[in-house]
This record gives sequence, structure tokens and C-alpha cells, in this order.
Amino acid sequence: MTKLEKRTASTGVEVRAAEGVRTLVGYAAVFNSSADIGGWFTEIIAPGSFSNQLGADVRALVDHDAGRVIGRTKSGTLRLAEDAKGLKVEIDVPNTSDGNDLWELVSRGDISGMSFGFRVTKELWDETVEPPVRTIQAVELAEVSAVAFPAYDDTEIGKRSLQEWREAHPDESAASDSAAAPKTRAVHTKARLSIGLDLKLRTKS
Repeated sequence: MTKLEKRTASTGVEVRAAEGVRTLVGYAAVFNSSADIGGWFTEIIAPGSFSNQLGADVRALVDHDAGRVIGRTKSGTLRLAEDAKGLKVEIDVPNTSDGNDLWELVSRGDISGMSFGFRVTKELWDETVEPPVRTIQAVELAEVSAVAFPAYDDTEIGKRSLQEWREAHPDESAASDSAAAPKTRAVHTKARLSIGLDLKLRTKS
């Protein structure tokens, strides 16, 4: 099974306080926005990709750390919604060390990104272009996070998804390869697949 992927939307996160409740508000994902995934492929998240997950039991974390829970949909302290822009997130920040630290860091502007962890359940690949384009159509949403580094920090698992799609759709992959510049595509494809899973995950630090 494909492991958990992580993506970040660099749209910022804001603080709202009312009636003693401190709430972080932002977008964990933005629809129809092309993102370069490590130079290996371009990724687009289609509207509706999260529609089946809005009622799921999802946690809110700090920096994707499962030991730093700051909200949960089941308890009502995390609320998710899809709108025309993307996946909107509201987190009622707890009075805990992580919650208080996060509130202060977001208020100061030290933390300014939101992210999400997911597994793709429906996708399309277009290999008639270089690099290929992956359109995500549905996901299994595991968590959303407030993050220090709003960047696309996970390319290896995405590349594995591309390889798995090619193995499952050899006719489609071959047809799209022939539609593009054959020699150039062959060189790039061979390079991607040969490096493939040997390339270590690189994250900003």
C-alpha cells in the first residue's frame, strides 16, 4: 500500500479569538493549483478531492507529529470544509504546551503554513507532457497540520505512485510515451525510474 504523502499549501494561517476560544484558520490544500513535485511531476488537486472525508475522524497535528495532537474532528475541535478555494481548516487551539506555543508562534508569524497527510484513492496521470501531470481526484485524509516550512517536502512516495500507476496501466503509459518526443521521453523516464526509490526523501530543515 502506498504510504502517507504530505503536501503543504503556502496560503498562510491566521488566528481568531472569540468568547474565550482560540481558533487557527487556513487552507491545508488549494484546488487547481499546479505544484512541482521535486521536478519529477506536476501535481494538481481537483475540487471535490476531500468531499468524502469531511465526516471522517481526522486529527490536527503540529508538523505532522502524531504525538502533538491539537484537534480532532470527532471531538469538534477540528472542522473541515471544502469551498471554491480548497480544503479549509479551523482548529480550536487547546490550552496545552503545544497549543499555547503554536498560538504564540502563529501570532508572531513564525509559523505560517498548513499541510495535510493523505493517501490517494483516485488519480489521473497525463504522460503526454514532460514532466507528467498527476491530478488527484480523491484522497483518504489522515491528518492536517500547522507547519513551520510550507513546502512540498515529500517526493519519493509520489514517485512511487507514478511507478505503480505505470505498472498497472502499461498500455496507457506506452501510448502516452509514443505521443510525446520519443527519445527525450525515454531518457527522462529511464532516469526517473532508475533513481526512483533510491532517492532519499529530502525535506527543508
